[in-house]
Amino acid sequence: MIIEHKQYDLFGKMLFEKVILTPPFTKFNSMPNEACFLYIIEGETKHISAIELLRVPAKESVLFKCGNYISQMFASPPSKKYMALAVHFHPEVLKKIYDKELPKFLQGSKSVSRNSDTVKIKSDLLLQKYIDGMLFYFENPALVNEEILILKLKEIILLLNQTKDAPAVQQILSTLFSPTTYSFKEIIDSHLFSNITIQELSQLTNLSLSSFKREFKKIFGDSPASYIKNKKLERAKELLLISGLRIGDIAYDCGFEDIAHFSHSFKKNYSISPTNFRLTQKDKSLS
Repeated sequence: MIIEHKQYDLFGKMLFEKVILTPPFTKFNSMPNEACFLYIIEGETKHISAIELLRVPAKESVLFKCGNYISQMFASPPSKKYMALAVHFHPEVLKKIYDKELPKFLQGSKSVSRNSDTVKIKSDLLLQKYIDGMLFYFENPALVNEEILILKLKEIILLLNQTKDAPAVQQILSTLFSPTTYSFKEIIDSHLFSNITIQELSQLTNLSLSSFKREFKKIFGDSPASYIKNKKLERAKELLLISGLRIGDIAYDCGFEDIAHFSHSFKKNYSISPTNFRLTQKDKSLS
């Protein structure tokens, strides 16, 4: 449930946004011509892109360029709420504030890694002070005008270029509004163990649920639920053989919601519990 939502617009576009909500909360973000910097003040976010999953705790942030994303928001004790501040980047706004002459790091690069849709940024003193300043403006809207908004937008871009993560940040900024194209199979393979729903996978591929299921059947020869579940169990079986991880850790790493669900699925598929399977294989190796 959203407790509070405030925003400041510039030239008709949402520029700064502050949200406080009661987690857990999931939001799909389709951003075909927009990029975003998201700073987590309280709680944590599981940020899911087409091929990547990032966990972003409080006092850290993530920068992501245009594309499809899913944000899963959670509480982190002792706080029971989630609070975040976002800065939205629009190409037409940036061109206008830079007088149609963008800085070099916003003009695009010919040597950009394909896997560079997002970057997690650890907070430093300057970034924290910036966030404190923005929170002050959200509490004092009478002080906000167009000049302040332009100044704060330019400031965050400069600060991001001075963080310890600057090389990765510059790589993102250089293709901020150039979405990376991934194949259907690449997206699925990247999220086999992400514990996201079929509906969310269809959103990442930019397809309706029915179209997604048809495409999935055509490529993998199976339904999404059956194929993904079997892949998770295959990986779990392998980890039981080659690793000393606890059963619960294996269940989590393979994308199962809890140990009971994992154990039930494993036994149903292989006619033996995960614990007994591991013990049986150990006995065989000793004999």
